[in-house]
Amino acid sequence: MRFPSPLRPGDRVAVTSPSSGVPDAMRARFGRAVEAVAARGYEVVVGKCMDGAGHVSAPAAERARELTAMLTDPSVRAVVPPWGGETAIDLLPLLDWEAITAAEPTWLVGFSDISTILTPLTLRTGIATIHGNNLMDTPYRAPEGLLTWLEIGAAAPGATLRQDSPGRYRSEGFDDYRTHPEVSELTLDASGRWTRLDSTQAVEVTGRLIGGCIETLCHLAGTPFADVAGFARRHAPDGLIVYVEAAGDDAFTICRALHGMRLAGFFDEANAIVVGRTTAADTASLTQHEAVFDALSVLGVPIIADVECGHVVPYMPLVNGAQARLVFSDTENSLTQTLA
Repeated sequence: MRFPSPLRPGDRVAVTSPSSGVPDAMRARFGRAVEAVAARGYEVVVGKCMDGAGHVSAPAAERARELTAMLTDPSVRAVVPPWGGETAIDLLPLLDWEAITAAEPTWLVGFSDISTILTPLTLRTGIATIHGNNLMDTPYRAPEGLLTWLEIGAAAPGATLRQDSPGRYRSEGFDDYRTHPEVSELTLDASGRWTRLDSTQAVEVTGRLIGGCIETLCHLAGTPFADVAGFARRHAPDGLIVYVEAAGDDAFTICRALHGMRLAGFFDEANAIVVGRTTAADTASLTQHEAVFDALSVLGVPIIADVECGHVVPYMPLVNGAQARLVFSDTENSLTQTLA
């Protein structure tokens, strides 16, 4: 595994939109987010692929060129998109994978549709990536027990980083950035711990982390861009901790997607499955938890759900490629990552 150098004051952080850009109504929030990064002492540079008028920020070839240029520029130490979107999948055959692999590793940060790029980047190149807060989330202060992508990106090589569930989350919706672009406090109005779906027993398990958004990764499973088994052979002979999260699809759709990912071998090397908390819809005969159990219980590994790694705030940033130790018990819900 290759871990990018830790972020240091004076480093350059680049912003581009590999999927959706920033509409005019969100520009005030975008400005606050850039300020939050600059306040840490970083130089922020904004690319040209930022148009928010449509569902993508620019034609695919332009987005691919800009992202490749940023990931291969030795002066750029991190690339952070504003948020996800819908069709980042169109970039995958257009990225210059040879150049990205040959370059000094650069942190790529994000989640949701950005999983479409993060996960293949780690699987194909062995370069670690951060699945966590997008740029627009950066002004938020992390609740006790959790870290931000900026803290993880600044960690030293070999660092061990523990995060504990705060036991609180936001029950529905997101803040209105149009009305309150300055918001920096997360509304966590509900209580909730992690849930083991396959048993009631405590769990302590280790493995190298890999995963992302179900709705985007299900379309990559079985392709050269999601060769999880090959990654495990090269970098995780002792197995993986695979995490997945549902952005918004109903339980039937998530169930089908997870069955397909399993059949394509996405979970073959998993020592455990981590599932992000979701507010996506249940159906009359199948809940989101039941959908996961239906598709993945046959694997015979622990399945830990309601973890803070999805579209429900707060966010627990996970490093694709990090060595991890997961603990689930009546007294502890923790994930410890080692950047090695």
